[in-house]
Amino acid sequence: MSINLPIRSPPTSTSQRNKDSRNYFTNYSAAVGPGGGVSAGAGSGSGAEAINGPVRELTTAGPGAGDRLIVGVDFGTTFSGVAAVYTSTPDDIEIIKSWPGGNGITSDKVPTEIAYTSPSPSPASATSAATNSTTTTTATPDTTAPTVKWGFQFRPEESRLRCIKLFLDRSQKLPFYVSPLETAAQLKRFGKNVVDAVSDYLTEVHRHTMDTLTKRYGESFMASTKVEFVLTCPAVWSDAAKNTTLQAAERAGMGSRSEIQMISEPEAAAVYTLKAIQPNHLSVGDNFIVCDAGGGTVDLIAYKIISLKPLRVEESAVGTGGLCGSAFLNFRFEEHVRDRIGHSKFDEMKVKKGRTWQMGLRYFEEFVKRNFNEDEHQEVNVPFPGLPDDEEAGLDSGFLVMTADQVKDIFEPVVQEVCDLVQGQVDTLRAKGGIVSGIVLVGGFGQSNYLYRRLKSHFATAVPPPPYSERPTHAHASAGPDSSPASIEVMQPVYAWTAVVRGAVLRGLEGNMVISRKSRMYYGTSYATVYDEEKHPVSERYWSPLWERWMVADRMQWHIAKGEAMSPLQPIAFHYTRNFRPGQSLVVTDDLIASDADEPPTAYTRDLTHVCTLTTDLNAVPRSLFTRLTTTRGVEFDNLDFTLEMTVDSAGLRFELKVDGVRYGRVEAEFH
Repeated sequence: MSINLPIRSPPTSTSQRNKDSRNYFTNYSAAVGPGGGVSAGAGSGSGAEAINGPVRELTTAGPGAGDRLIVGVDFGTTFSGVAAVYTSTPDDIEIIKSWPGGNGITSDKVPTEIAYTSPSPSPASATSAATNSTTTTTATPDTTAPTVKWGFQFRPEESRLRCIKLFLDRSQKLPFYVSPLETAAQLKRFGKNVVDAVSDYLTEVHRHTMDTLTKRYGESFMASTKVEFVLTCPAVWSDAAKNTTLQAAERAGMGSRSEIQMISEPEAAAVYTLKAIQPNHLSVGDNFIVCDAGGGTVDLIAYKIISLKPLRVEESAVGTGGLCGSAFLNFRFEEHVRDRIGHSKFDEMKVKKGRTWQMGLRYFEEFVKRNFNEDEHQEVNVPFPGLPDDEEAGLDSGFLVMTADQVKDIFEPVVQEVCDLVQGQVDTLRAKGGIVSGIVLVGGFGQSNYLYRRLKSHFATAVPPPPYSERPTHAHASAGPDSSPASIEVMQPVYAWTAVVRGAVLRGLEGNMVISRKSRMYYGTSYATVYDEEKHPVSERYWSPLWERWMVADRMQWHIAKGEAMSPLQPIAFHYTRNFRPGQSLVVTDDLIASDADEPPTAYTRDLTHVCTLTTDLNAVPRSLFTRLTTTRGVEFDNLDFTLEMTVDSAGLRFELKVDGVRYGRVEAEFH
C-alpha cells in the first residue's frame, strides 16, 4: 500500500521531513492507491484516447545563445503561415509568401487543407502506417502509400480535409460545415488518424519552409546555422491538445519536443502588436484585450501592462474564444447567393461553372470581407461571369448587385458574436476594478473594416481621445456610479493577418514578455484521508491495514485555482509522502485532475477532467533519503517525502521530481 500527502509546501529539511512522516500516524491525510498509484475511483472513468509521450521541457537556448534562425509557424484552423528571422538581423522578419500550387500568386498564408490521393493501401500496410508514429507518408518509397496534396494544390471541386486542427482538442466544437463522419471516413481509407494528418500537413510546411530558406540564405549557411521553431496554438487549447500538437510537430521534423517552443496565438499577437502600435496611449496598470479573429475561430486574451521599458505584461483575465471566424461569412454569402438566384441555378453553377462561383467567392473574400464600409459602399457588385441577366435576382451584366443592407445581414450575426466575446472580457476586467484602455484586433478576420468599425462603435460609450493625444486620466477611464464606462480605443495594426506568426518569431528572438498567466481550470490530485463520521458517508470508508485506521479515498485537493496567476519562474509544488514495503516497485503514478467549475467538488466525480497520468521513477533517489518505519504490528516499510513541481507556461505543463530541493529527474506525463 502506498500513501500520498499532496500539500503545497514541502518540509525544508530532512530532519523535519522524518519527524513529519512519523507524525502522520496520529495526524495526517494521505492518498492511497494499489501499487503506488492513485485510488481506483480517481484513476478510472476516463474513456478518452491517450496520447503517449513525455511532456516537453522548456528549451535551454535563450536570447543571445549564438546566431540562430528563428522560424515561427502559425498552424491555423483555416490558414497557416510561416515567418523567419536571423538573430543577427532582428528587424528583417521574412514572411513566406510563395506556396506550391499557387500559380505564381503570392499569399501571406496557405490553406490548412490536406488530402491523400493514391489508392487505399493493403490492410497490412495500413496497420503498419497507423502504428509507426515516426514515418511520414510523403517520405516512404512504398508505391502503395498515399501521396499528399495540400494548401493551394486543390481544384475547387476536389475533396479535402478541412479544420483538422480542431480535431486535436475534443473539447472544441466543430463548425457546421465540417463533418466528423466524413473526416473519419477519409482518414480510415488510408489508415490514418488525426495526428497523422496534422503531422503530414506540418511535414509539407516544414519541407517547403526549409527549401525556401535554403534558396534565401544558401546551403552552406543553412548547414551551419541552428534553426529553431516556435509553434502557435489557441489560448483555449487543452493541455492534451498542446502535447499532441507538439508530437505532430516533432514528427514533422521541426525538432524534438524539448527544442520546439510554443506560444498561444493571442499572446503571440500581443508580442507583435504592442511593438507595432507604438506610440499609443497605454500606460503601466492599463489592461488591453487582444482579439485574434481568424478564419474559423476567434481567440481573446487580456493583459495588464507591468512595465514599458522593458515591455512586460501579465494575463489579467482567463482567455476565451468561439467559433465565429470569417469562414462563417463565406457560408452565409453562399446561402445568400443560393436564395437570390435559386437553388437549382446555384447548384448548376457550382457543378458546370465552377470558375464562375470561385470568382464571385474570391471577390467576396478579398474585397467585401476586408473592405466593406456601409457609409461608402451603398451597393456591392460581385462578379459572376457567364450568368445570364436576371432583373428579379439582381444579376446584371455578369454581376450580382448587393445592397449595403444585404451585406450587413451577412456580417451582423457573426460580428455580433465577436462583440459579445470582447464585451465578456471587458466586463470581467471592469468587475475587478481594472482599467480597459485598448482592444487590439488581429488575424485574417481582424483585417475587416466592418468588424473594426462595429467594435469601435460598440465600445465608444464616451468621447475617445484624439489620435496621439495625451491619454485619458484614470478617473476618466473608470466607470463611476454617476458616469458611464469610458470608451475603449480599438487598434488595428499593420499586418494584422500575420501578427500571430510575427509574434511567434519575436518570442523566439527576445524571450518571454508575459511574466504570469491565468489558470484556465482548477488543477488537483485525489487522495485518501482518515474517515470522519461527521464529514464522510460510512459506505465510503475502508480499513487500512498499514495505517490501522478507517479511511476514505477519492478526496480532492486543488493545488491551483481557476483564474490564479501563475509564473513559469515559480513552479507549483505538489508534496507527497509515499510508503513502500520491501521489494515494492519505486515507479509510482498519480493523476492530475482538472475542473472548470466555479466551485470545484471536494470529492472525485466522473465529470472531472483527467489531464494526464504522471509516472515518477523514484529509483534515482538515494536510499539514504528513505526513512524506515514500523507499524504497531511489526510491519516494516520505507517512507519518502518528495515533490512534483509543475511549471505552467504558454505552451502547457511540464513536471519534474525533487527531493529536499534536489532535482532527480523528469516526470513522464501521459495526456488523456
